Amino acid sequence: MLKGARISLSDFGPNTATALIALTAVCFGLVPLFAKELQGQGVGSAAIALYRYIFSAVLLSPFLPLSKGKLRQAGLMTVTGVFLGLGWIGYLEAVKTVPVAAAGVIYMTYPLFVLLFAWVMVGMKPSKNSLMAGGLIVAAAACVADPTVLTADMSAALMMAWTAPLGFGLLVVVLTTMVDKLSAMERMATGMLGATIGLAPSAIMSEGMGIIPTDWSMLALIAALGLITSVLPQVIYTVACIRVGPSRAAVAGSLELPTMFVIGFLAFGEALGPRELIAAALVLTAVFLVQSPKPAAGRTEPQQMPAAAP
Repeated sequence: MLKGARISLSDFGPNTATALIALTAVCFGLVPLFAKELQGQGVGSAAIALYRYIFSAVLLSPFLPLSKGKLRQAGLMTVTGVFLGLGWIGYLEAVKTVPVAAAGVIYMTYPLFVLLFAWVMVGMKPSKNSLMAGGLIVAAAACVADPTVLTADMSAALMMAWTAPLGFGLLVVVLTTMVDKLSAMERMATGMLGATIGLAPSAIMSEGMGIIPTDWSMLALIAALGLITSVLPQVIYTVACIRVGPSRAAVAGSLELPTMFVIGFLAFGEALGPRELIAAALVLTAVFLVQSPKPAAGRTEPQQMPAAAP
């Protein structure tokens, strides 16, 4: 289905591409809207995460790299996708208990893990701006962890939420520095396959035969989750980000956090206090500051530092 579709990069310029990246960020930020609705219907977090990624895995399956020369890197991306998918269970568990804004701030700390994994795994030394951005991200996380407001359950939920940015940070480093033989669509296909493989056992164990929805309204909700927050924005982002640099993509992609704030406020009646607004400002400032880490000798710069969640 997707294999026959051809999107020419000459069809739109950098400004249009930037607008498209901003649109994908909004789509990614809508995840809590669908997730909380499914949770209200008794669907478990592992199943919700599986529903989101399996759409992408199926539709992108024609792009799976099968040639011998690509199998090693394809395997690496698949394993990384497993960690990405499992990390989303923690995030979805968190939005059950804590405000969407707080969970969103924790999720948007993934650049901190990008810096850490890039340094440890491929020897990329962080720049001064990157270190400053990391400090701002830590401060933002501290802002939403108000000990006078958080209950024990909420604190535990916030701790679980860290698994999502950790998994995404790992994905960014592998995606941009360690799989150069794979095309953009091949990287997406193998990553989504890995996420599906990682989530399927947990989802099946928790849901049993209930993993196959029979209610048409639930099917429509699951389809919307997969298409609106995963397949379509992922494909658009992959094409559009080639037309803009990492900095511009980061600015446009940062709309994901305000989208989460608006969803929490409008859809779930969550109050936005000074702590959440300060945390958002710190994260967005960090997005502007963060730069691609300096590569060690023999390493190349990352091809792209994704600014929107997969």
